[in-house]
Order: sequence, then structure tokens, then C-alpha cells
Amino acid sequence: MSPYALSMLMSSLAMGTIITLSSSHWFLAWVGLEINTLAIIPLMTKMHHPRATESATKYFLTQATASALLLFSSTMNAWMTGEWTIMDMNSYTPTTILTIALAIKLGIAPFHLWLPDVLQGLDMMTCLILSTWQKLAPMALLILTSHQLNTNLLILMALASAVIGGWGALNQTQMRKIMAYSSIAHLGWMTLVISFAPGLALLNLMIYLMMTSSMFVMLMTLNATNMNKLSISWLKTPTLAASMMTGLLSLGGLPPLSGFLPKWLILQEMTKHHLGALSAVMALSALLSLFFYLRLSYMISMTSPPNISNANLTWRKKNDLSLINPILVVLSTMLMPITPMLLM
Repeated sequence: MSPYALSMLMSSLAMGTIITLSSSHWFLAWVGLEINTLAIIPLMTKMHHPRATESATKYFLTQATASALLLFSSTMNAWMTGEWTIMDMNSYTPTTILTIALAIKLGIAPFHLWLPDVLQGLDMMTCLILSTWQKLAPMALLILTSHQLNTNLLILMALASAVIGGWGALNQTQMRKIMAYSSIAHLGWMTLVISFAPGLALLNLMIYLMMTSSMFVMLMTLNATNMNKLSISWLKTPTLAASMMTGLLSLGGLPPLSGFLPKWLILQEMTKHHLGALSAVMALSALLSLFFYLRLSYMISMTSPPNISNANLTWRKKNDLSLINPILVVLSTMLMPITPMLLM
């Protein structure tokens, strides 16, 4: 792709998200989401492969459906209340339609089916953008309207996301599909706490963005798209293999890594609201996710392949991501010491 076209698309992506984040009017928020969707589709199809075209088509159809629902809910709300502002969604039907629209945009269960298929057809850099940057605008709208949304519906979707995100990845071997199910499970945790403590949902989103970015950057560096390629990566870059193991355990939510912090605070918040049974189910669903992260960690750090690989010696190639990598790894594994400051 031409550098001019790429810079145009990336700036459109940034502009779409910024418009949505800074808007107080539903129509402007919708425009930002549309710019976002239209800017990423050319990035998806730049591989010129049938799978990439299929992914872009699926993504376009789901996002168009979600945008239509969002516009419909905001128009219905304006018709009922005479208000177009984002903070004034007081009617039951528009808020339910809005919740469903944002769930489709984000890939929250039971509207998650497009996410693994779309990610599987894309290259790693587009997967990174789709799993991180594209979550910001819909999540911001969800946080802004969280006090008006149906709490029971959000809790049901959160439970479904956490369980499906754990179950779905158990039999996967492709790294992009595993990261998609990981995204679904993390979104479940954010959706669960968003009605009770939107600040915690935001903290969870920030830590999720750091962990996912560091994971995709490491996968790009190792050029690993499935578990077999992952198992021979210690031959190429042993240090990166060790970093990846800690990154995976952090995604699984093991203490004392960063991924444990949001899960701990969310479970604490839930028990404060006397939702002990719900907390127990969410903690058990986290064990499902932890199983496949542990399996990947075991594969990357504790198994040796039956024969020495004849893969390219990646340490001899100049890597553009070598500076970003250590920063992201530190952020995604060592944020636990700031917990007392957050609890203040």
C-alpha cells in the first residue's frame, strides 16, 4: 500500500475515534464510528487474499448493522424525549437497542461470532488495530451511557462473554483466533463492572490495551501465526519467548502481574454489591481462559521441538518494533505496585 494512502487511512482512523470521544451529540458520535469503520476496511483488504476480502465483508456488514441500530435508538430517543445529547437516554427501548448496537460493535457475546473469523483473515498489524484502537470509541459510548443502561442485560452479556471467551479458545491452534476469544473474555469483565464502577471498566480497558498490544507486537516480531510456530520461537529469540510467557500469564490474570489487578478490583467491587454468586461464576470462567494461556506458556517456554528449525534467523534481521517491545512488556506485566494509589 502507498505510504500516502496508509497515512490518510491512519489519520482517518484517529479522527473518527477522536470525533466520537469528544462528541456530546448522538449524530456526531455516529459519524465518528462510521469514519472509523470506513477507514479500516481498505487496511483489511490490502493483503489481496480471499480470506482478507471475506473478513472485510463480514466486518463491514456487522458494523453497518450496529451503526444502523445505534442511529435508530438515538432517533427513537430524540422522538420520545426531544433530546439528542448522549447523556439523556432515559427510555427503556432506546437504551436496550443501544446496548445491543454497542455489543455488536465491540464483539460482546452473544454478538461475538464475527470477531474470531474476521481476525483470522487479517495480517497481524490490522488485527492489532482491530483489537485495540477500534474498541475505544464504542467503549467510550458504553461508559458514558452506563448509568442509564439495563444492568441485568449487561450482567447477562458479561457472563456469556466470559464463559464463551474461555470455552471458545480451548480447541484453537491459530494465534489470531485465540487473541479474538481472549478479547471477548476481557470485554465480559469490562461489561460486568461498567454499571457499578465505570472507572474500573476504564482501568480494565487500559490494561487490556497494553497487554494485547504487547502480545501482538511479540507475535509480529516472532512471525508466529499458530501454536507450532510459537513452539520453535525460543530458538530464534529466547528473551522474547520468556517475555511472551509472562505476557500470556498476565493476560490470564495471575498475580503479581498487571492482568490480576483489574480482575481483583472487579471481584472486590462485585462482592461489595452483594453479588457473591456472580463473582464466583466470573472467577471460574477466568480459569477456563487461564488454561489456554498456560498451555501457550508451556508450549513457548517448556517444550523443545523434535528437530531444530530451519526458520529464518530473526535476530539477524533489523526489527522496527524492538524499541516498543520492552516498554509494552513492562507495562503489561509490572503495574501491580500502583494498586494502593488506585484504591485511594
